[in-house]
Amino acid sequence: MRCSRCERPAVIDQPYRGTHACSVHFLESVDERIRREFHRQLPRFARGTVAVALSGGKDSAVALRATSGYFARRPTVRVVALSVDEGIAGYRDGTIAAARRLAGELGVEHRVVRMEERLGTTTDRVAREHPEAIPCSYCGVWRRRLLNDSARAAGADALVLGFNLDDLAQTVLMNLVRGEVDRLARMAPHGTRRPGLVPRIAPLAQVPEREVYLYAHLHHLPFDHGECPHAGRAARNLFREVLWQLEESIPGTRQTLLRTRERLLRPGILPGDGAGPGVCARCGEAASGERCRACELLDVARLPVPAPDGP
Repeated sequence: MRCSRCERPAVIDQPYRGTHACSVHFLESVDERIRREFHRQLPRFARGTVAVALSGGKDSAVALRATSGYFARRPTVRVVALSVDEGIAGYRDGTIAAARRLAGELGVEHRVVRMEERLGTTTDRVAREHPEAIPCSYCGVWRRRLLNDSARAAGADALVLGFNLDDLAQTVLMNLVRGEVDRLARMAPHGTRRPGLVPRIAPLAQVPEREVYLYAHLHHLPFDHGECPHAGRAARNLFREVLWQLEESIPGTRQTLLRTRERLLRPGILPGDGAGPGVCARCGEAASGERCRACELLDVARLPVPAPDGP
């Protein structure tokens, strides 16, 4: 196949666009989509600190490269990469190594926060001691807590996440199917800042997962190809498969799901985009109820609640 814009061989087909793209026009299109999302989600940001959640996988690698490049001409903007070590044997060491290498190549400050040091446990320990539970349910909540703590301690004005189009569409679909529409208002990207929470943005929001992979490959970015050993039990897997089937039959389904969320938010149907009206009675972090989800899960795991990190 030839590129839809020139005579060069195509490296990817884009059914949702009805086009094929060569490597040059593919990279240009991804860069432009990311640039537009930065401009939309973080408008007029000329001074301060931007943190990037760097897991060591392809998505966060592209997110860090894009963030570093976007702010390269703004010396008053500092970029810092944050990695969370959840204590997953045979997996996390490799991703941390890849994250460290990429941050070094880009000249970006890199910080690692370890779950065992901050929370007194690891994902592997929870999986071992609570075999009836889905490890991802604990890991995801605690990782978000540690990323927010670390971003706040770094003085970050925004936290960049490597969520791609597939990730966000899956989240919208999950919340709609479960009837948890209030969660649609709390998912990234965030338009406002709430006390105690660093606003999260998702500049890869319009880039499908396989395009993120190809972009990382064409730019020779160091990232780990492994999959978390606990991922097979994640509830998200079902929605990932359903979304693949929908996208195969109806190209553009992912974009439609994101637009649906935006339309629900625009007229004020959903109750805002904050994390809730109050703070956790135990740790003082933002919470939609009496206690935050992180503390609830620490209770289930019978662990002490850590003190907040940073101002």
